[in-house]
Amino acid sequence: MAHSPLAGDLRARVRGKVIERDHREYDAARGVWNALIDRHPDVIVRCADTEDVVACVDAARRHRPIVSVRGGGHQVAGSAVCDDGLVIDLSRMSGVVVDPVARTARVQGGALWADVDAATQVHGLATPGGEISETGVGGLTLGGGLGLMQRTHGLSCDNVISMTIVTADGSVRTANADENPDLFWAARGAGRGLGVVTEFTFALHPLGPEVASAAFVHPAAEAATVFRAWREMALAAPVTIAPQFALWSVPPFPGLPSDLVGVPVVFALGTYIGDPADAGPVLEPFGELGRPILDLSGTSTWVETQSEFDDVLPAGGRYYWKSHFMDDLADETVDMIVENAARRPDSSSAVVVRTVGGAIDRIGVDESAFPHRGARFNVSIDAIWTDPALDEASIAWARELWSALRPASRGVYMNFAGFGEGEDAMWGLILGTHEERVERIRRAYDPDGVFDGAARP
Repeated sequence: MAHSPLAGDLRARVRGKVIERDHREYDAARGVWNALIDRHPDVIVRCADTEDVVACVDAARRHRPIVSVRGGGHQVAGSAVCDDGLVIDLSRMSGVVVDPVARTARVQGGALWADVDAATQVHGLATPGGEISETGVGGLTLGGGLGLMQRTHGLSCDNVISMTIVTADGSVRTANADENPDLFWAARGAGRGLGVVTEFTFALHPLGPEVASAAFVHPAAEAATVFRAWREMALAAPVTIAPQFALWSVPPFPGLPSDLVGVPVVFALGTYIGDPADAGPVLEPFGELGRPILDLSGTSTWVETQSEFDDVLPAGGRYYWKSHFMDDLADETVDMIVENAARRPDSSSAVVVRTVGGAIDRIGVDESAFPHRGARFNVSIDAIWTDPALDEASIAWARELWSALRPASRGVYMNFAGFGEGEDAMWGLILGTHEERVERIRRAYDPDGVFDGAARP
């Protein structure tokens, strides 16, 4: 097989591995978490360091392939890989350096949240991350970053102190409140298409090693009643917790009765962000929402809490997630969600409602590119399955419920935006009133559109 001029250019400059279609590692290198994504790039570069990233960007500017950037490869839409283009793969750049005195962590762009939690918990510290430990730090943070700590300490992007970004001209720039502040503004919530982030510096907060969580399971027949009670509890909850509600089925967690696995149920969940000894009054209302059939509440380490869903959402599953931020959950909305959840094509699929607000709203809506401050809830429609024969039905189910909820929507979370259907219209729902400002900043740093292929959800 003849090697492309792009690959030849890269081999002459990078220390990392250059992988083309005939390479024995090609299929593994192009694979991502979501098995629905089956893309075939021309060249994948597993970068060894920031200098390799600069070389990739310089080559992209000369040869003009479509470009995608891979961190954890966990994004539902599969934005880590592209067809017939260049993948700048940061997965070998996964270092985490903690300063426990300053309470900061320097995190390379290819790190996973598991890497961050392992390093920070040594010092009893944490920063807001995702709910699955195998999620990449970069993708989650650049899209905002919902997680269990969000109402106490804000989004992942709210805790970024500084970033190192390789922009389209090959420059290695520091972006923070003082240097390149426009780039820093845009990267916190609209980070795609601005460049390649090779390092983040995060603020850390005391937490762990143990945390207390509430987890009550109710029968599906009582879903609407429990949902309404949970809604009122969530709206009154203190910021030390971000209540969640899930219409799902009992997953195959260790220790659960085997005859319940796969049975449709609803979950009322919450993790107290603080000393477990103080959690009682905050978690008690979770047990008063109805007549639960299971009480899975208890205390575990923060690392265990952050990784407990890894095994039930494994790499190689099929995933299609769409979401809405919402100001309220009217009774008719609750009924609509319950009715549609009962029609899930696969028992693994779910509708997950997260409570937002709290510390998220302490930052002004114009202080970063993330535009959804002020919302009370995020409703995520998570189609999850393994059988390819269910592809059409599962995607159609998620799209139908998402469309039905759209009149009550105040916007869409970048990281749960389906596959970007509707393109420009979807981008407007993601960025809201910030869309034009983000585009101006993109064009200022990338006037020739080197990263245009990486900018869309």
